[in-house]
Amino acid sequence: MTPETSTTLLRDIASSAENARWGEFCARYEPMMRGYLREHFPYVEADDVVQETLVALARVLPNYHYDPKEHGFFHNYLTGILRNKAVDAVRAGKRAEMLKDGVANERFDPGKNTQEADYRSWREAIFEIALQQFLADDAIQDRTKQMFVRTEINGEAIPAVAESLGVSAQLVYRARSRCLKNLSARIEALKSV
Repeated sequence: MTPETSTTLLRDIASSAENARWGEFCARYEPMMRGYLREHFPYVEADDVVQETLVALARVLPNYHYDPKEHGFFHNYLTGILRNKAVDAVRAGKRAEMLKDGVANERFDPGKNTQEADYRSWREAIFEIALQQFLADDAIQDRTKQMFVRTEINGEAIPAVAESLGVSAQLVYRARSRCLKNLSARIEALKSV
């Protein structure tokens, strides 16, 4: 279950990493984080990943402004950070396993591969958060979202989508274009956080 976001709680913990309300924040969000890890990353050490997520969150919260209409829901933002930390933990475990087993060879360049993978993971997480924000935005009509998801995400042909919805292909093209611009703007905003 996703906890209800408290703007005063976020404001208070953003003011200081030493704030006493961190305990309340953990009590509220840790069960959700652990549930997500059990479902998506059952093989990582949950305590470590949750701790890394909280450290990262403490760094970004002073610049984070909670506005679900503009930036999406806080739990989506938190889940994006958690996912990145879990992916990092998986990657670190694989590197350690490769080194332990003596499998590492000249093709494994920890610096290059890690940087590229981290950057790719960061970009994917940003996209996922932006997409969740976009899909949760009540200002965008459900039919417009459906056109976008079916054509851009699911890869369905525009004429087929248009026919199934009883609209012109041109309308689907325009809707998809507007959605792509909207999503791009969200991605750029998240990159600057």
